[in-house]
Amino acid sequence: MLRNFLGLFLATFFIAIFILLMQFMWMHVNDLVGKGIGLDVLAEFFVYAAASVVPLALPLAILLSSLISFGNLAEKFELTAMKAAGISLFRILRPLAFAVALLSVGAFFFSNNVLPKSQMKLWALIFSLRQKSPELQIPVGEFYDEISGYHIYVREKTSHGDLLNIMIYDYSDGFANAKVMVADTGRLSTSADKRYLMLDLISGESFENLNKKQQRATGTTNSIPYRRETFAYKRIIIDFATDFNRYDESLLEDQHVSKNVAQLIQSIDSVQEVSRATSREQSNRLLDERYFGRDYSRTKVPVPTTITAEERRTHDLDSLWASLTLEQKRRFYSLVQEKAQNYRDQVDYNAIILDDADRYIRKHAIELHRKFTLAFACLIFFFIGAPLGAIIRKGGLGAPVVISVILFIVYYIIDNTGYKMAREALWPTWAGMWLSSFVLLPTGIFLTYKAATDSPIFNPEAWSIRAKNLFVRIKNYENQYYRGSLRRLQTRKIRDRRG
Repeated sequence: MLRNFLGLFLATFFIAIFILLMQFMWMHVNDLVGKGIGLDVLAEFFVYAAASVVPLALPLAILLSSLISFGNLAEKFELTAMKAAGISLFRILRPLAFAVALLSVGAFFFSNNVLPKSQMKLWALIFSLRQKSPELQIPVGEFYDEISGYHIYVREKTSHGDLLNIMIYDYSDGFANAKVMVADTGRLSTSADKRYLMLDLISGESFENLNKKQQRATGTTNSIPYRRETFAYKRIIIDFATDFNRYDESLLEDQHVSKNVAQLIQSIDSVQEVSRATSREQSNRLLDERYFGRDYSRTKVPVPTTITAEERRTHDLDSLWASLTLEQKRRFYSLVQEKAQNYRDQVDYNAIILDDADRYIRKHAIELHRKFTLAFACLIFFFIGAPLGAIIRKGGLGAPVVISVILFIVYYIIDNTGYKMAREALWPTWAGMWLSSFVLLPTGIFLTYKAATDSPIFNPEAWSIRAKNLFVRIKNYENQYYRGSLRRLQTRKIRDRRG
């Protein structure tokens, strides 16, 4: 059984890796196509991408392999024979559960030690691919805009690579200073260091809008809004680096995906301490300096202590307000409004600073919980797949694949919902990240219990019998209620006659 399970697990695991890898590559196809990337870089991209999809492929492979294994045993009545020989389902599950437990431990160490490094290298590679300029393939009969600041139109191409009837729109200095160039012939080449693109134009004209500064420099400030130039030969040098430059991986070391459990805990504790200190400092500053200047317990403003009751009665706020003129009241309103707006701006600024720290902490806490939920999901999926295979009694790649896909989609939807709730701070981080486990764990316990007691929960005949029994009970209850009501009514009529 163990050998059969491990063989199915390896096969389904690599199939799941392949499917998820194709989906990941499709998401980043724009970063790969048309860049002239070598095979070594593509191989590196696939290796890091395959490592990044392991957290999704591993639970799916365990679910599918356990479902197929026990489905085959139940379909061939081998499971029934073992139970008839006195071997309980839990004893049958014991070696496979031990193997899945080892896989769960390995999944934790993978997500803690291997996945952070692969994620850092993967995203550094993706950023490098995004920064690389695409291969220069100017089409015929349409504008080419892959060169920053230039739009190039070519009507024809020769077999030697010459461009015929070329038109160039130069927006490198902004749309207000656009240049238009046309030429009969053009040829593209790159510099020796592959950092610049050289465009040689033969027999053409250029048109350029002149701004006021250029008009004064050329002495044409009267009525000439643009400059026209006719040339026999002209070379344009464009900054167009074609080399593949690596993104610095050290810039990603502080990201949550690049840290293990110890680093995540350390980052969360340090940022929480800084956030608390910043919050206390902001609160004290608001009380000391911004509380309308009336927090006498903290400020150094001398407060008179010998105020008589007569002075307090004659110098209250209402009398002072009534003594002001209309112009003084207007100035007072304006001053109060300005101060209130300043206080509000200060509070909003403080909230932005604290919100950045809270977002940083949430990202790290989510990643911390994710490393444990992966290992726990492997165990849950085993105790869902194995009993379910024993119950449905279907092996092969038919019904098990369909059921596994449906269950995994449900798991992915629940897990993604909890992740978004935790990310947006609508739920506590632990609640959002463990939501899928809280939902699927009772399902695994229920299926294991039903499989151990041989309950036919997927048998249509059993459900039909239960429905008929329920219908009979409802009818009996209605008849008893009707008879009891009729009996009470007859008893009431007899009492009324005697009375």
